[in-house]
Amino acid sequence: MSLLSLQDITLSFGGLPVLHQVNLRIEPAERVCLVGRNGEGKSSLMKLISGELAPDSGTIIRQQGLRLARLSQEVPADIHGTVYEVIAAGLGELQELLTRHHSVAHQLAVSHDEALLAELDTLQHRLDAAHGWQAQQRVESVISRLGLDADLDFRTLSGGLKRRVLLGRALVSEPDLLLLDEPTNHLDIAAITWLEEFLLTARCSLLFVTHDRMLLRKLATRIVNLDRGRLTSWPGDYANYLRRREEELAAEEGQQKKFDKKLAEEEVWIRQGIKARRTRNEGRVRALKELREERRQRRERTGTVRMQLQAAESSGKLVAEVKNVSCGYGDRTIIRDLTTTVMRGDKVGIIGPNGSGKTTLLRLLLGELTPQQGTVRLGTNLAVAYFDQQRAVIDEEKTVIDNVGEGNDTVVINGRPRHIIGYLQDFLFTPDRARTPAKVLSGGERNRLLLAKLLARPANVLVMDEPTNDLDAETLELLEELLFDYPGTLLLVSHDRAFLNNVVTSTLVFEENGRVQEYAGGYDDWLIQRPQPAASASPPAGTKAEKKKAKLSAPRKLSFKETKELEELPGRIEALEAEQTKLYAGMADPTFYQQESATISKAKERVAALEQELAAAYARWEELEAIQSAGG
Repeated sequence: MSLLSLQDITLSFGGLPVLHQVNLRIEPAERVCLVGRNGEGKSSLMKLISGELAPDSGTIIRQQGLRLARLSQEVPADIHGTVYEVIAAGLGELQELLTRHHSVAHQLAVSHDEALLAELDTLQHRLDAAHGWQAQQRVESVISRLGLDADLDFRTLSGGLKRRVLLGRALVSEPDLLLLDEPTNHLDIAAITWLEEFLLTARCSLLFVTHDRMLLRKLATRIVNLDRGRLTSWPGDYANYLRRREEELAAEEGQQKKFDKKLAEEEVWIRQGIKARRTRNEGRVRALKELREERRQRRERTGTVRMQLQAAESSGKLVAEVKNVSCGYGDRTIIRDLTTTVMRGDKVGIIGPNGSGKTTLLRLLLGELTPQQGTVRLGTNLAVAYFDQQRAVIDEEKTVIDNVGEGNDTVVINGRPRHIIGYLQDFLFTPDRARTPAKVLSGGERNRLLLAKLLARPANVLVMDEPTNDLDAETLELLEELLFDYPGTLLLVSHDRAFLNNVVTSTLVFEENGRVQEYAGGYDDWLIQRPQPAASASPPAGTKAEKKKAKLSAPRKLSFKETKELEELPGRIEALEAEQTKLYAGMADPTFYQQESATISKAKERVAALEQELAAAYARWEELEAIQSAGG
């Protein structure tokens, strides 16, 4: 039986319907990615499913007793308490016991008190009876993995940290259906990787919206596209979805051209003189009226962002030379003994955990911060444009127009003046929207505003701090192409792994103890080049354990069994991929979701199992080939 079924749902907010007679079913063990342009209504659909909105018409059927949790893009204003209390609230009735246990244990760590000891003992017995220790472990694990301080007051946190806390609350609740709206925003790469693995092994169904294409490819067993109020379902192969989607849009464009041609011909006919009116056919007139109405009701696709980088006079060949630089605050060393050189045209990615010092590194490279030791030498003729993660350059009270034009009606783009309204339309701001205050903009709109402001000035050094949050896939890909062709220098802080792979030529990675190491290439290249973690402890020199370790680490040849396994693996992978392709083809058939729920669930479970089997087979193949290469 489906966990959830939407039947002929329509929803509007006074204008064109956000959803128009849509149907959607979510089955057990599904991981559905909801995709669509910014502003299409993805968040509204999630609010409908969670019960926060009611449809104008249609029916929503939820499985009896369905447990549901949702992470929204907005942070509710009525949440208070410590980080631990907010996350533990996801546990329902156990929350009060666990938060009191956490508080008492924290107080006892500061001062010994007999009454507190007695209360702690009582709480432990109650938690034993309620099987609460596993729940406590979930809460503490999530807090640790998301890099949170359990005892901080939720109200004092930044917007990004608040969303991480709310993500933790959703994850610990163990719902049947988990709704996640941009869950990777404000997470570092380590937390995103953990989240991927957590969601892959979670027993709940998942409906998620994300701009992170790696997360999408790894998690999704099905892709649902929301476009102009309609939902279309596709199998979970993202590359196949993109190809089929392009084919569908091309076919739609072709049909619309034929329709418009026919309408134009009929309009010419109806406007002919008396001779034509004598032979006028009433049926043809009625048909023309129907064509006019059909054209009137047609919903055009949201336009594509049009961006161009302004040409600036080239900087000197050297942009920044850093020698033996160390920097920190108080007793904490942020960057230790860094030496690197940034040349004109370099595209440098910066990777590191939240709070590691990426913004500090940017300030050093731009000469805004004096190091405690070492030297930073800047090149000549640097014109810097800065995309700030915290959106500090946006004035919340000013309109979109005033934020970009700064009191002027025109902006100069590559030497040519453009009216501010026309320029903002390139970034999908209608004239009315361009006149609204920045404080009412959505996350995606705010990012587009910042891009419009950034690209309105010539620059030969672009500094971009998390530019991908809340951008849809099409805008992301356009920005990638723009930066790839950019002749200037790029300094990019990002947790978007695909974006790093597609844009940067080298990466600076924060490692242990303030060390920043430089690697060639993007994120995947760093994974290949980075050193493997050393063993936690080494045995004394000359011992049997050390000799055994040395023997194990020395190059070896494949055993007979391993050689045979390596020979058979390509055939096995080919068979698994063939089965996967066959399943995807079946799921792409519109009649697939009209079958019995058990048949649908079985097919989806097999798709998920195939993904894991293929991943394991590829990993084993790489492992055996590495041994073969090392052993000669």
